[in-house]
Amino acid sequence: MNPALSVVFLTVLIGAGQGLFLALYGCELAGFGATPQERDTLSLGAALALVFTGLGLLASFFHLGHPERAWRAAAMWRTSWLSREVIALPAFMAACAAWGGAQWLALPGTRAIGALAALACLALFICTGMVYASIRFLQEWASPLTLVNYLLIGCASGATLAALLASLRAPALAPVLALAALALTLAALIGRAAALARNARLRPRSTLQSAIGVKHPLIRQRAQGFMGGSFNTREFFHGRSAPALRTLKWFFLVAGFAVPAALLALAPASPAVLLLAVAVQLAGLLAERWFFFAQANHPQNLYYQAIS
Repeated sequence: MNPALSVVFLTVLIGAGQGLFLALYGCELAGFGATPQERDTLSLGAALALVFTGLGLLASFFHLGHPERAWRAAAMWRTSWLSREVIALPAFMAACAAWGGAQWLALPGTRAIGALAALACLALFICTGMVYASIRFLQEWASPLTLVNYLLIGCASGATLAALLASLRAPALAPVLALAALALTLAALIGRAAALARNARLRPRSTLQSAIGVKHPLIRQRAQGFMGGSFNTREFFHGRSAPALRTLKWFFLVAGFAVPAALLALAPASPAVLLLAVAVQLAGLLAERWFFFAQANHPQNLYYQAIS
């Protein structure tokens, strides 16, 4: 596939925002939030989670042909995971805003509000992952690992953000959150490596022979079928070489997982180090998400990929 940068930013940013909220809500369940300063920290974190999810939502409009009709995307919620995602995202944002506002105003019942927000958050993770995992003819996506990795990567990046916030506002909490971020980052690395290993073993279900109904063992395509480029050649193939993809794969494994894990382990309470960990991790995860989309090999590329 040819990844749209808007979708890349959408999925990475909302995942980080969701993970940040879950980390902060976990802190509240553990007893954090008893003092006004702690409640202010939680409300600030909720605002930061809303910024990330809001930026992701804004990015989503850039791949719509008619943004003014975006509301129609929710109409097929009975059968479409994309429609369910469109509903779940604002629902999570509203619940997160309510939780953050209740913390800011020192209102009672914040744990109950947070529980509703956590349910909306998990529903959003499921919807986002299933948008891709449910596409059966794209073998690279059609796996439970897709859903698992969306959840783990979002929680890992969000926990790293939470550790950075704690280092600035609640230093005693920073090492605990950094340890959680380290564990989640390593779990996300294992999950992503498992998906890469699985995809490397995949074999195409369709061939040139099955596509045209001819069983001859040697069939070669000599022409693209177009005088020039087309929607098919632009939309479903990224145009990058295999060496470029290998380089990108190693970059996101190092920047998205290995380097942040090392930084979290070496200086779990240093704001400067944690800021570096957040920046490097987000850059690596943007590359990871681009690779995720690019690796999906659409069946139509039997006709157009090699020639185009």
